[in-house]
Amino acid sequence: MPCSALPPRDQQLIQIVNAALADAFEKSSKWLECKPGCSQCCHGIFAINQLDAIRLRRGLAELEGQDPERAACIRKRALDTVARLSEDYPGDPVTGVLDEDDTDEASKRWDDFANAEPCPVLDPATGRCELYESRPVICRTFGPAMKTDGDLGHCELCFVGASEEEVAAHEMHPDPDNLEAALVEELQKTTGECGETTIAFALVQELTGEAGRVIPVPNGVTTELNR
Repeated sequence: MPCSALPPRDQQLIQIVNAALADAFEKSSKWLECKPGCSQCCHGIFAINQLDAIRLRRGLAELEGQDPERAACIRKRALDTVARLSEDYPGDPVTGVLDEDDTDEASKRWDDFANAEPCPVLDPATGRCELYESRPVICRTFGPAMKTDGDLGHCELCFVGASEEEVAAHEMHPDPDNLEAALVEELQKTTGECGETTIAFALVQELTGEAGRVIPVPNGVTTELNR
């Protein structure tokens, strides 16, 4: 499907996040284990917003022009992931949009869902992200100390042996003015793109832009995507 246009300030958001990440690595380098080939944060399903999804689809389209074979491998891994996950997907397995149900039962279902599933963009041979420059914001910020929903957390491989005070002193602020939330809202108003999804399903939408094209899902069944 053709990629929707990103809001004009999206590049500004990425620059802000990248600058915060660079600053965090400069200040917290002795505590951080993040390095090329570490894929701790690349296993397990997590939600991304529609800004992230568009960036990923654009990145895959660009890679197609540079290295069609690598792009084809990513596409195959994305389709394989969707086939494995569609039956129990906590959302719409056709559009990929996740449920917004925040009940305890739904939260537990999400917490238990596909925790060992590798990201389809992860190169299994090298442990590196193949769409690194187009990766979601959550991928850019995982590792350093950062507050999420009021709780300060970090990758379990980082800050080993650090006290709570030391962790707090190295807190990263990747989006201090909440620009991302504003751009998500702007995108919804201008394009209708809304809801959270996952990386595999975002990339599969890129593959299935023509109405009526079918993709495989579990148990040999096929589903038709009407976009």
